[in-house]
Amino acid sequence: MPLWIAVSLPRLALDALRPPWPLESTACAVMQQDRVLALTSTAADLGIQPGLRRGGVTAIAPQVIMLERDVAAEDDARQATALALLQYTPEVTLASADTVLLNVGASLRAFGGPRRLLRRARATVASQELLAVLAMAPTAAGAWLLAQGQARRRRVIRLAALTRRLDALPCGLLPQAQPYQDWLRGIGCPTLRHLRALPRAGLQRRCGPELMLALDRAYGRAPQAHAWLAAPPSFRRRHELIERIEHTDAVLAVTTRLLEPLCGWLAAHQLAVPRLRLELEHERGRHARPPTPLDVALAEPAWQAGHLQALLRERLGRLTLEAPVIAVVLDAPDTVARPGSNTTLFPDPSQQAGDQARLLDLLAARLGRERVRVPCPAADHRPEAANRWRQAHDAAPAATPVLALDRPYWLLDPPQALRVRDQRPVHGSPLTLVRGPERIESGWWDEGLALRDYFVAEDAEGARYWIYRERDEQDGRWFLHGLFG
Repeated sequence: MPLWIAVSLPRLALDALRPPWPLESTACAVMQQDRVLALTSTAADLGIQPGLRRGGVTAIAPQVIMLERDVAAEDDARQATALALLQYTPEVTLASADTVLLNVGASLRAFGGPRRLLRRARATVASQELLAVLAMAPTAAGAWLLAQGQARRRRVIRLAALTRRLDALPCGLLPQAQPYQDWLRGIGCPTLRHLRALPRAGLQRRCGPELMLALDRAYGRAPQAHAWLAAPPSFRRRHELIERIEHTDAVLAVTTRLLEPLCGWLAAHQLAVPRLRLELEHERGRHARPPTPLDVALAEPAWQAGHLQALLRERLGRLTLEAPVIAVVLDAPDTVARPGSNTTLFPDPSQQAGDQARLLDLLAARLGRERVRVPCPAADHRPEAANRWRQAHDAAPAATPVLALDRPYWLLDPPQALRVRDQRPVHGSPLTLVRGPERIESGWWDEGLALRDYFVAEDAEGARYWIYRERDEQDGRWFLHGLFG
């Protein structure tokens, strides 16, 4: 079914400036051409209104902080939000200067239904530190109107319910009706329900076809074309800070704002990242320092914001800032095609491999790549030669057939010589041979010749050991080589 989400950003002009004080409790106004464009509720309580001149603001409330509008910052914030919302649907469009529309009708099942999808979209917009009003409706124009109005319920699924919600909205919310507000009030037409009740032919002659078309689109009686947002071919975003940061916890908070657009960009292109690069920029000018690079390699390509955020949290937790940070850059230099999801009835074995890869990523970020190793057995009968390890993020070696042998995972290096009592090896107590022998004759081509008979042995308390007897010129020597769990 068709379903739309409208994301309205009513305070975009203020939020895009990112002032270092709380907007909810500060009297602040954004100025454009010496007139008030946007203001906080605290400034409105002091008598400031949109359109008031700078001199009037100073005369009425001199304590109001006046900031100049930054159109470039608004465009960047709106584009970042739209890019982040591509995680939920490829059909995202910029409806107006402060509203983003999403066609999510085909995404409901993937995200658990309309309520969960709306909740996730709200959290994504909140990560961009923007005040937003979200609405959901079967039509794009209907969702847009619900997001602009003061309706108590902004989530409507069925067209009949949308009609009732729209009928109660004032005509002034419809942009095409705003030029005719005085005339509409004069004829007793305050709401969209009254507007729809007027004769269509007469209304079209009086106000033009644009008003009727906008009304029909909102109520689902006329189609509407949209220009979908096109994700850029590459991803690199820079977030300039308003204050110098000296702690990595503050840097981590900034990365959240950058990761959501990255995940939307990856979803739009159906890509995943095998590694990320974070650049922490420092002072410029006389005290200039080169950026601090932070590379995060992944055991398996990923595209989930939660996983990437956890890795950055671990890496930043081990980083010591040598200078204050003034900007953060997130770069995705390498990408690969995203693996397909499992659509079969039974669980996919690759799901377990993906969980293991995420665990290795987390351990490598926390402990360091050089400290995380995985088994890499070699084709050699000698246990000390076959038992090899490699770094978890190195390229996987060629597959080596592994025999199903009863061997322990814990080997002693070097093997420990055992005493012999009554022709029985002793380790705390005399050992009883319970399985064996496994004869090994290998290493004749190098200096590691091994002539051994291996046994599984038990002590008096039932603990198991892996021991062997040398078959050389000093026949009869016993060694402890491994411990069973």
